[in-house]
Order: sequence, then C-alpha cells, then structure tokens
Amino acid sequence: MKRILSILLLLLLIVGTLVFTAQPMALAQTVVRTRTTYVERRHRRTFWQKHRDKLTVAGSAVGGAAIGGLAAGKKGAAVGTLVGAGSGALYTYKIRKRHRHYRRY
Repeated sequence: MKRILSILLLLLLIVGTLVFTAQPMALAQTVVRTRTTYVERRHRRTFWQKHRDKLTVAGSAVGGAAIGGLAAGKKGAAVGTLVGAGSGALYTYKIRKRHRHYRRY
C-alpha cells in the first residue's frame, strides 16, 4: 500500500510540474512614432518563472521526504525532508547561475 501511494504521489508531482513549464504568452502592441513603426512585446511571466526558487526548494523537500519515507518510515521522511530542503536551498541560492542574458533587438 505504501509503495502504491508513494508512486501515485511521485507521478502527481511529475504531472504537476509539467503544467508549469508551458510557454508564456506575450502581448503585442503596435506603436507609431514619427515615421517609425515597431512592435513592443510585454512578457507575461508564468507561475514557474515567478516562484522558481520556492518551487525548487519545495520539490527537493518532497523528493527527500519520499526517499526517506521509503527507506526508513516516518522518521526517515522527516530527515529526508530536512535534507532535501537544505540541498534544494543550497542549489537555489548558492550554486545555480543567476546571470541571465537577455536578447536585445
């Protein structure tokens, strides 16, 4: 029963993350200024882009809890949650490169 429940939760987590990776929508607005016509595009950030850091830490905590729970039960799940959240925070706030290169036209 535990295996079925844990597999179901992991599949739900995977399907849930696929929803947030959808392509963002952009608004297009035509602006005319003294003989120059160009298109301004506003970028609407997705839910994933807005909450990337929090979701990364939460996902690693859930993954750690799942692994710890399968390995050692309730106490293992608690330890796995702490280890997963710690490693996710370490990656998110220290290791991951934050230099984003935007393309200018």
